Amino acid sequence: MTNQDFKYKKEFVDLLMKIDDPKLLFSFLEDVLTPAEFSEISKRLQIVKRLKKGEPQRKIAEDLGIGVATVTRGSREMLDKKGGFNKVLDIFYK
Repeated sequence: MTNQDFKYKKEFVDLLMKIDDPKLLFSFLEDVLTPAEFSEISKRLQIVKRLKKGEPQRKIAEDLGIGVATVTRGSREMLDKKGGFNKVLDIFYK
């Protein structure tokens, strides 16, 4: 990641953190992301939540209408116990 990319990402995250109205945040995300991007991000959260609960990858893929490879990618991310997915899931989905 270039320094410029990092700056852009940080600015985006900083902006998101300042939006304290859930309806406004939802509306903003609908505007800034394509419908497919918003759907993909939402599904990624569902994948890692279900993996954290111990659900089988094939069942998750079938239920969400996605490929097993997509679930496997989420599974690899979950292996990083100090990574963002695990930290956030531990905070919000105990």
